[in-house]
Amino acid sequence: MKVFNPADFAALIAIDWADRKHDVCELEHQNNKTTFTIISSKPEAINDWANALKQKYNGQLVAVACELKKGPLIYALNKFKHIVLFTINPSTVAKYRKAFTHSGAKDDPTDAAIQLEILQLHMPKLNVITPDTESIRSLAQLVEYRRKLVQDRVDLTNKITTTLKNYYPHVLDWFKEKDTLIFCDFLLRWPSLEQVKRARKHTLIDFFNQHNARYTAVNEKRIEEIKQAQVLTTDKAVVSPNLLLVECLAAQLKQLMVAIERFDSEIKSIYKHHKDRFIFDSLPGAGPQMAPRLLAAMGSNRERYQSSEEIQKYAGIAPVTERSGKKEWIHWRYSCTTFLRQTFVEWAGQSVRYSFWAKAYYQQQAAKGKPHNTIIRALAFKWIRILFRCWKTSTAYDESKYLEALKSKGSPLLKYAVESKF
Repeated sequence: MKVFNPADFAALIAIDWADRKHDVCELEHQNNKTTFTIISSKPEAINDWANALKQKYNGQLVAVACELKKGPLIYALNKFKHIVLFTINPSTVAKYRKAFTHSGAKDDPTDAAIQLEILQLHMPKLNVITPDTESIRSLAQLVEYRRKLVQDRVDLTNKITTTLKNYYPHVLDWFKEKDTLIFCDFLLRWPSLEQVKRARKHTLIDFFNQHNARYTAVNEKRIEEIKQAQVLTTDKAVVSPNLLLVECLAAQLKQLMVAIERFDSEIKSIYKHHKDRFIFDSLPGAGPQMAPRLLAAMGSNRERYQSSEEIQKYAGIAPVTERSGKKEWIHWRYSCTTFLRQTFVEWAGQSVRYSFWAKAYYQQQAAKGKPHNTIIRALAFKWIRILFRCWKTSTAYDESKYLEALKSKGSPLLKYAVESKF
């Protein structure tokens, strides 16, 4: 990826963004003049400002720094070819400000000036926002939103479970899986034990059959337990509020599951048409959920990463070593993209079930007394190196070839697997 210098641009600009307005600090190279302006956050104002820059500098490149990596402002500026966007970590700006403003005073124009100074002095060290292809950018947002919706589903099922225990705990035994359509529909139709006990047997059987729950023995057991069940409480002060909450939460959960299915369909559609899908389909444990996430994590631009170490650090998988005097300690990497770290760690966890060497590594480290999370993070560290090589060379992963490579290098991992009859 190209490394820029201030001399490559007609002007250097820093934006301290806000919800309704953006403070802009602009340095013109020709006359070394710095000006402060304020623009509205409305799309029209941003477009007018960007077009005015193009006219002012005759289409020459302009460097714009901001504390954002994504969001409305970045999306609005990405479409202008004469603007090169640089991202600055907000914590960097905060620490820079504290270093020279001991009073702790903070102001938007001042922050814009600080960002401009960082851009001017440290441009080669800053990351340039380079948009990937449309399909990758769309896939990246879809898989991240889906992951959040799945977490919302977990939260909702936990809330429903907690609420049902207050007045209607029986249904939790009748349906082991809570994030299902049959569970939601059952609660919406019979939100209390009193109501379901009034239902006829054939009505209940029809309900189960309509939801493809055609296990006769299971259904008979459910119906028998329904007829024999005794209420936890008849106190309306307890039952009525909890019943109403369950109805609301069940309706939300049902709609949420429909939404996740829509996301799955859209993700599958984009993923199956991507030319690199064969790489990610070959990864052990990736599957239909993780493979698109890994594709979005790596992207299509082969120049984005020059080494696996860059990915390990960016994803927060690589640990941080600190030294002071005779002391040295290693800790978790705090500044990283959380979703990206989740992607690699969750995939590493899945790979233990499908990869021989990954399972052997897990067992080896567990035998040394290492905790589960530590092992999985270390495994993710190793997988990133493998994935980077496959991605960089457009080669599908081959477990047998990797095992042969480990064997040729005399890997102690294979020796452990043989000795422990793994």
